[in-house]
Amino acid sequence: MNLNEQLIRSVIEEVLKDFNFDTAAPASVSVPANVEGLTLTAKGEALKGTKSDEVVIGLAPAFGLHQTKTIIDIPHYKVLREIIAGIEEEGLKARVVRITRTSDVAFVSHDAAKLSGSGIGIGVQSKGTTVIHQKDLFPLGNLELFSQAPLIDEETYRAIGKNAAKYAKGESPKPVPVRNDQMARPRYQAKAALLHIKETEHVQLGAKPIELDVQFK
Repeated sequence: MNLNEQLIRSVIEEVLKDFNFDTAAPASVSVPANVEGLTLTAKGEALKGTKSDEVVIGLAPAFGLHQTKTIIDIPHYKVLREIIAGIEEEGLKARVVRITRTSDVAFVSHDAAKLSGSGIGIGVQSKGTTVIHQKDLFPLGNLELFSQAPLIDEETYRAIGKNAAKYAKGESPKPVPVRNDQMARPRYQAKAALLHIKETEHVQLGAKPIELDVQFK
């Protein structure tokens, strides 16, 4: 770690004392087999789908594994449950994969879209940032971007699932409404940076996407 990274981390840790957020990084991470409300079981490499009625949800490396809540403490099982419910309400099916080659939600969502039989995917970072993507768009382009994780609630995650399914059916839905709070970014900036650092620690460059079996408890 170079001096700049050390300085950034020290500043973040000082700011996060106000959040009562544990910044200590253990020498080794003990990964629970189950987390609150959710069991994610790896089934091997995720392959490109052939069914046009599916939407693939791509989870970032730490989602539901090394991290279990969004930046505003929504449990990951609720995030995933709502997105899946939104997809199913539109008559489509959700398939869940883990993308470990990157922690960038733009690329997580684009990878999910390329794996999807419908060509539509959703990417979700552990802190809650979410993107709806389409396989033939550039990675840094997207259909809908939800960049301010502190402003995304359970209702919004469900709406994201519904809109993704509508895109998969060839419809042109109105973008999901998002709240606007100019103070959200500065208020959560330090916490967001640290959560992203912690997510990035679990990136495995060049790794294949992993098919996941999802069970809610």
